[in-house]
Amino acid sequence: MNDQTTLRKLFIDELRDAYHAEKQLTKALPKLAKASTTPALRKALEAHLKETENHVTRLEQVFEALQEPAKTKVCAGMAGIIEEGSDLLKEEDKGSALDAGIIAGAQRAEHYEMAAYGSLMAWAKVLGHDDVLELLEATLEEEKAADETLSELAEGGINEAAAGKDEEDDSDEDEAVPARGGRSSKSSAQGVSTKQGRR
Repeated sequence: MNDQTTLRKLFIDELRDAYHAEKQLTKALPKLAKASTTPALRKALEAHLKETENHVTRLEQVFEALQEPAKTKVCAGMAGIIEEGSDLLKEEDKGSALDAGIIAGAQRAEHYEMAAYGSLMAWAKVLGHDDVLELLEATLEEEKAADETLSELAEGGINEAAAGKDEEDDSDEDEAVPARGGRSSKSSAQGVSTKQGRR
């Protein structure tokens, strides 16, 4: 078995892993959206659900182009991320803190998928499967955009609301600004920017 044959097997396995991950998300996203109390967050999750359903369809098109059966391979990584999200929904009362946690969990899923699709695109190029590159890239760009939207929501008020900040805290925040005039950093696990990853 030569290296290219081995890489093709890895490529197909990873596609099936991604296929399972996307199918899991189509079941998890509605639950996260329903638990969200911030309308903009709920809308973003519902919009990404529609995109995720399209991601499933795109992967089926990829399998067809490769003349491979559209089978799933259990994606333990995504299953773990979704399980953590389910635990959060059970443990936290509805409110801004839960919304912040939902964003964190959703972004873990996005970053996992972004890494997977990045590898799939690289392998597709090496293996000469240029016919599926456009499909994989379209999904990757949507994952990046969803991640960026979640960051904007987190930094746009949800994190501060979760921290219990209100207008009375503004004076304290002003005193905390560094003397050199830089912006104070936001302690947000959700504040990961993906702009550098955009082309």
